[in-house]
Amino acid sequence: MLLMSNCQLAALSIAAVVIIVGVPLWWRTTETYRAWLPVSQIKDLAKLQLHLSADVEVVFARGTVTPEQQKKVPLTQTQDEEHAVDEDTTLRYRYETKYRTATIMEEDALKKPTAAEADLSLHMLSESPCGSLVVYVIPESSSLLPEDVNVYIGQRRTALVRISAQMRVGKTLEQLLAQLEPRIKQVLQVMSFSHTDITVALSDRVRFRPGNKESIADSMRAFKSSPGYEITFSLLNPDPKSHQLHWDIEGAVQTYIQPLLTKLSPLANFSIDSQTLYYTMLGVTPRFDSSLEAYTLNADSLAHVINPVEARLGSNAASSNPVLNFLLYVPDIRHSPLYIHDHRKQEVPSNAFHSPRWGGIMVYNVNGFYGSETEFPVHVNINMAKVMGVFLAQLRLLLGVQSLSPPPGFLVAPCGSTGLADWELDRLMWSRSVENIATATTTITSLAQLLDQIGNIVINDNIAQQVSSAVTSLQLAMAELEVGNLGFALQYSKEAILASEKAFFDPSLLHLLYFPDDQKFAIYIPLFLPMCVPILLSMLKIVSEVRQRRREKQAKKE
Repeated sequence: MLLMSNCQLAALSIAAVVIIVGVPLWWRTTETYRAWLPVSQIKDLAKLQLHLSADVEVVFARGTVTPEQQKKVPLTQTQDEEHAVDEDTTLRYRYETKYRTATIMEEDALKKPTAAEADLSLHMLSESPCGSLVVYVIPESSSLLPEDVNVYIGQRRTALVRISAQMRVGKTLEQLLAQLEPRIKQVLQVMSFSHTDITVALSDRVRFRPGNKESIADSMRAFKSSPGYEITFSLLNPDPKSHQLHWDIEGAVQTYIQPLLTKLSPLANFSIDSQTLYYTMLGVTPRFDSSLEAYTLNADSLAHVINPVEARLGSNAASSNPVLNFLLYVPDIRHSPLYIHDHRKQEVPSNAFHSPRWGGIMVYNVNGFYGSETEFPVHVNINMAKVMGVFLAQLRLLLGVQSLSPPPGFLVAPCGSTGLADWELDRLMWSRSVENIATATTTITSLAQLLDQIGNIVINDNIAQQVSSAVTSLQLAMAELEVGNLGFALQYSKEAILASEKAFFDPSLLHLLYFPDDQKFAIYIPLFLPMCVPILLSMLKIVSEVRQRRREKQAKKE
């Protein structure tokens, strides 16, 4: 009897150690580590409410307001708009307009002979902060604008608006401002942002349904927002025996491209390289047009040109940034001259075309160098001003700088030597900030849903830190947009998208993704079953003996 008690005590001790110590220790050492994530804040981001604030300063020049009206200036008006994009996304716009009269120095600047000179002088007096606009209201008698022009948009963040005599005579200041408001709203939509621009920027989050084919092309042409871009210029010489080409690509980049990229530096980092490829032919054989005595490429065949050429360009595997390809193609002597025709069979003036989110190709004819006594190879110095003018226009389109059609009565100044006006940069920054926020929120919420649905995914501290950093940056970006600090909003949005993508594509997320529970049981059962069976049988025997003793005691009492 004593021996049985010792065996029972030993079995109970082993069972107690296994249950109290072994099972918790095994559970703890085999559980999936999942660091804490700000789930509640991520859920708040799923219901995105974006507030965009634009500051506008309206300055009345001499002769635009009466003395009675001038007594009520300065003043401030605020206008709010709200648009529900979908059930999870809401846009709110706030336009804060400040009215004042022009200073003496501004009056002198407005007396310049031309609007361009006045724009430069006003810019020298004070530089408007990023994202803000200054609208100068000038009298009808001013000679700054042509007769058929009512609004002049300069290269900076200023605009000139002509006021008519009928608009101000016999009007109170409130009535005058009410008549000016539609014109100021048009200036804002051209120089700052429009609801269509912001909706297109939300395409990663909501389904965008443009109303016409042109808006579809605009939304699909530009590259998506990225922290960096690789720009490659390639000279294609399919006939080096006939053409010895020289292009000063380094000097041309410094003169024409680098000023634009310097101005775009707040948006992304850019790297540039160039190459010359020999014996590279187009994927389409041009057709000879006897009426033109030249070869032509129709618009329908342009789509087949890129793939064969792209195979020779090489790949930039060292970088994950998008690549913008710009190709200068010099036709061989057998297919020269070569001209590109559009869908209406009309010759394209630039003799170039671009492919959305890829790059552009320009055909450069050198048949003018041929003569009756020409010796081959012909030495050709390429006119880089002509070439870079085309590539610069294509680069603007591919980076999202839209060529707007201004409303009737608007005159838009040329963008200048930098290739980009200040207000065009602001307009692009508004779109990129919203696009980054939309992309980052979609990435973070998708990651949170994935981690919630699949419990086997490890969430290490690095991922949790990236997620928290992305959420914080998103909150800061939206807060800066709400107060109109466009520069800070763009910077925080870039940090948010970088942190969110690092977390989403972290390799550690896949370590236990394909290690389900049934595989765990298949591994652990052969280990624990031989040990658990004797313990379980001993426990069953102990329970059986205890029940037997209780029955014997009960029988004795009866």
